[in-house]
Amino acid sequence: MKIVVLTGAGISAESGIKTFRDADGLWEGHDVMEVASPQGFAKNPDLVYDFYNQRRRQLLEVKPNAAHFDLVKLEEKHDVVIITQNVDDLHERAGSSNIMHLHGQLLKVRSIEDRSLIYDWSKDLVASDRNEAGHQLRPHIVWFGEDVPMIEKAVMEISTADVVMIVGTSMQVYPAASLVGYAPKFAKIFYVDPRPASSHLLDMRGDHAKVIAKVASEGVKEVVYSLLD
Repeated sequence: MKIVVLTGAGISAESGIKTFRDADGLWEGHDVMEVASPQGFAKNPDLVYDFYNQRRRQLLEVKPNAAHFDLVKLEEKHDVVIITQNVDDLHERAGSSNIMHLHGQLLKVRSIEDRSLIYDWSKDLVASDRNEAGHQLRPHIVWFGEDVPMIEKAVMEISTADVVMIVGTSMQVYPAASLVGYAPKFAKIFYVDPRPASSHLLDMRGDHAKVIAKVASEGVKEVVYSLLD
């Protein structure tokens, strides 16, 4: 059985990862366009570097939680693909083996001149850092207004899923929010979130969709053990 898991900020929240966006729409006190857009980077690169340096330091201090580890158990019996909107590496550290990062990764940086030149990076990044070709480096994050290069591959994966599990995401951020619409009509859909958002894509699924209004560690465990029975 092929299981595709879509994860968002809610699965990492119990590890202590902040969800960035506050109720007023600010990210750590910044307008999102200041720290997560090409325009913001061009205007004030030092602010952007500092923002992601703080996020990277925080990530290195936290650990995967029960929800991450429970998803690993699915691989014992099933073909599992995790498509995450998160930029942390908690799925990797927990032991999941097939992970697709839609929005990039905090522990990687890339050339501003050639996006295919990507490097592992765990320390602070500053404007003077360069690659071997002398290119300036930037966070390997998909910013607002940029293409999501992995989205087509994600569509291909979900279009062949028997089960889709959605964990800790508002289902409001596009293009990721539209992915569930590509799941086969027969696929079972599980949506785990303590404050689940309404979604016409789920409503269209009728009895094939089940909403589990629990935090990730509780809801994922419930779904995983039902799939392993």
